[in-house]
Amino acid sequence: MKKTVWIVVANRGVARLFQATQATGPLEELEAFIHPEARLRDRDLVSDRPGRGFERAGPGSHAEEPDSSVAEVEAGQFALELSRFLLKGHGDGRFDMLVLMAAPAFLGALRDRLGGAMKNHILLELAKNLPHADAATVRSYLPERLYSTVGG
Repeated sequence: MKKTVWIVVANRGVARLFQATQATGPLEELEAFIHPEARLRDRDLVSDRPGRGFERAGPGSHAEEPDSSVAEVEAGQFALELSRFLLKGHGDGRFDMLVLMAAPAFLGALRDRLGGAMKNHILLELAKNLPHADAATVRSYLPERLYSTVGG
């Protein structure tokens, strides 16, 4: 049985979507996604200074550090945007299986946002930062046979 596999190659600022329609065939690029906010520094994204916190004892105060950097928040937004696209694509029957190839920190963010609904459809996860690689290079990191064919 012929299956369609989507391969997402991403980091926090760029993602490319490839498709394989044969277990041992080449990849075809379908889409590219860019999230320019992820490439900016925190100071470029935030216009004001950090808030002030006061010491529990004494008159001193200090600058408050945010729980997460703006870049991390932007990466999470991009992961959410990609996951919504992938969930819709799967719901529309555009692919059967999914390969995630992403920079290590972004791979976790993307996996978290995909949630349990896609877990059984993820064929492979690779912690590689290759969103600028060509299709042949991406294919070289994948198994020779992406999936097994049952009954033919």
